[in-house]
Amino acid sequence: MNSTLDYYNSQASKFFDNTVGVDFSNIEDRFLKYIPKKGLILDFGCGSGRDTKYFLDRGFQVEAIDGSEELCKAASRYTGIEVKHCYFSDLDESERYDGIWACASILHERSEVIPFIFSRMEKALKSGGALYVSFKYGSFEGERGGRYFTDMTEERLDLALKNCHDLLNKEEWVSSDARPDRSDEKWLNAILVKRG
Repeated sequence: MNSTLDYYNSQASKFFDNTVGVDFSNIEDRFLKYIPKKGLILDFGCGSGRDTKYFLDRGFQVEAIDGSEELCKAASRYTGIEVKHCYFSDLDESERYDGIWACASILHERSEVIPFIFSRMEKALKSGGALYVSFKYGSFEGERGGRYFTDMTEERLDLALKNCHDLLNKEEWVSSDARPDRSDEKWLNAILVKRG
């Protein structure tokens, strides 16, 4: 994880420029259908702050965190809210959020840690709350271009969620990367809703 955070801290400006303008509205809107008006969303690994700003601009309350101090600074400037510097394993809330948005974020955790992160997110969601997650599609795990990745297939995601008995898989789909130069890359997306 340290090499991944080193990557984001050293490449923060470039990463911000490459991701902040990507149109992700079709997936953001798909997630927002599950969130009550003015509901509270946690952007869990917010990167550039692109999605935080999208949700704020549509009248939702948003808390945002990231593990990279440099991206926290950039996202705070961009969104106008304070983005907190903390790690996924630090999440320790109970029934707080109407939605958690984990877009291309927890994929940087090792496969053995991901079920623990899911259980933390499950606990942090209110009953009826929605969780969006995305992972690169496949079964690779390891370092790729200076960052650690755990890729997911539908079967691997089911295994990671096996102890989250209150998270119901409402939607699952494979998409192409939203960045024009990466359209051949595939992603696994899922929206999970907490039983309530």
